[in-house]
Amino acid sequence: MERPPATYQVHGPSLRKQRMSQGLTVQEAADKAGISRSYLQRLETGIRERMGPKRYTRLRTALDATDDQICPTDIPPERR
Repeated sequence: MERPPATYQVHGPSLRKQRMSQGLTVQEAADKAGISRSYLQRLETGIRERMGPKRYTRLRTALDATDDQICPTDIPPERR
């Protein structure tokens, strides 16, 4: 059985776009994902770029997003 990665890299602008497409405020999305508003803001602005698997899964579920929507593969690694 394959283990999940230790952390997931996310793309802040893509996170923000997905959150806004769901009509959620930062606070609403954070509440749905069980994370703090400030943590989500740091992810969206690129201050933080990596998340642990549990938080990543909860945020992805809260935003009704796929992996490709919050970390698009067409973005070069240095800009992800």
